[in-house]
Amino acid sequence: MKTLAFLFTFLAGVAVAAPEAVKRPVGRPGSTASGSLPLALDGSGAIEAPERAAAAKAALPTGIAPKTSLRPKMRTRAVKRLARKQRKLRAKGAVCGDLDLQGETLGPKPGRISGCGVAQAVRVRSVSGVSLSQRSVMDCDTARALKSWVDNTAKPALQKNGGGLKSLRVAAHYACRTRNNKKGARISEHGKGRAIDISGFQLRDGSTITVLKGWTARETSQVMRRLQRGACGPFGTVLGPNADSHHRDHFHFDTARYRSATYCR
Repeated sequence: MKTLAFLFTFLAGVAVAAPEAVKRPVGRPGSTASGSLPLALDGSGAIEAPERAAAAKAALPTGIAPKTSLRPKMRTRAVKRLARKQRKLRAKGAVCGDLDLQGETLGPKPGRISGCGVAQAVRVRSVSGVSLSQRSVMDCDTARALKSWVDNTAKPALQKNGGGLKSLRVAAHYACRTRNNKKGARISEHGKGRAIDISGFQLRDGSTITVLKGWTARETSQVMRRLQRGACGPFGTVLGPNADSHHRDHFHFDTARYRSATYCR
């Protein structure tokens, strides 16, 4: 009888006992078992959507930032490295402390006759990206004046002609001689490294406008006069086709000053 009573008691306990709760698998961070609400990183419960990015960032190892924040910095560094490299390359050929003046430094250049020579000469091959048809010797004041004229006058005046200015045709630069090569005359500014003569302008499409023909040509006469007027200021003396027969085929620019004024003709 005791055995039957024990059996009945055991069976009754099994029938009324609550089934053991089935444990749900813990979802991965940022995912859910049901596919709707995200779980916390520790699986304890859901987190709000705006907090998801912050939680993911906090889960990264210390000192590591998301790749999206590194890419702009990497691009910026690459651009800066390229700019430094370009500056170094240009600096190798810079004269007068200006990267836009490319050439070589010559130093003192004595003249063969009294009154000639340049204290500190440079040989310029290009000005602000505009090449010279021949490497021209001058002093730094003249080189800077030439740059000012190229940037502020020559380039703007010719930007609509043949794709813009590519090169200056140089008729003369440093030469130890008298004015207009006349015997007994005063030393020319060319003999002091303070002058340059321009006889034409080569454009990017390969065409050339000469002072000789362009001065009177209907389509270029106004441009030629603008080029001459623009030199009055950067240079102390500006002579063109209207000055005399010696200058009918070129512009003469020099940095000599007469009573602190510019002589333009």
